[in-house]
Parts: sequence; structure tokens; C-alpha cells
Amino acid sequence: MRCTRRGLLLLLPAMILPADDSRDIWDLFTGLAAALSEANLLDFMASFDRSMPGYGELEADVSGLLLQYDVQSSIDLLSDQGSGSIHNVELDWFLQLVNQQDSADVTRRRERVACKLQKAKRWTIASFAPVALFEPPRAGR
Repeated sequence: MRCTRRGLLLLLPAMILPADDSRDIWDLFTGLAAALSEANLLDFMASFDRSMPGYGELEADVSGLLLQYDVQSSIDLLSDQGSGSIHNVELDWFLQLVNQQDSADVTRRRERVACKLQKAKRWTIASFAPVALFEPPRAGR
């Protein structure tokens, strides 16, 4: 097979696309972690599709969490399956929650999270489980 410069240039975008998608998806999750650390509810929720099941519960939980706790977040990407505009992602998400009124009150959580991402103009989270990851801790828990 003869490879011309034009042929190589036509193949180049196809070779770059998956790496760009992976980078964009990773950037989405690092942005979520940063928004939690900065107690920025609007930036955090901007990554979620408003029609996602559990969106209202997620927004209420994150809002309550950020009002009461300083949040440190660590995310490891376990798997990214899919291509094109749909990806299914599995994450290992660790949260450390420090009570703003009592810094000795620290809650740690680690969950395996499943997300479905879709891309129109940008990547958004179409499903997220478990939403309860962001539920504020209850007294005595």
C-alpha cells in the first residue's frame, strides 16, 4: 500500500481522536474534583446532564455537603469503554470530608462509580451511580 502525504494527513485526525476523547474525559473528572475542593456547586453541576436520573438528589446532596464540609477528592480512572460520542467509565472515587465547624470530625468515603458520558458540544455525565456518594454525613454515622 502506498502512503502519500495527503493520505497520512487524512488518517491523522482519526488516530488523534481517541486520545483527545480520553484526555477530555479525564479533564472533566479533574474539573469535578477541583470544583468540590473549591466548594463551587455551579461548576460541579455543569458537568451533569439536567435530565439525568437522580440529578435533583445529586444537586441537593452536593449543595448540603459543600455547606457543611471542606471536601478533598481523588479520582482514579479504572476503565473507559466506548467510542465516538458515548463512553461508559468506571472510577475509584475517594472523598475526605472535614466538618467546617469541627476539624476533628473527618469522614472518608471510597466508592466504585459508574458513569455514562455523552458528547454533543462537550462531554456531559448522562448517568452516575451511586449518587449517594455525595450525601452529607449524618450525625452518629
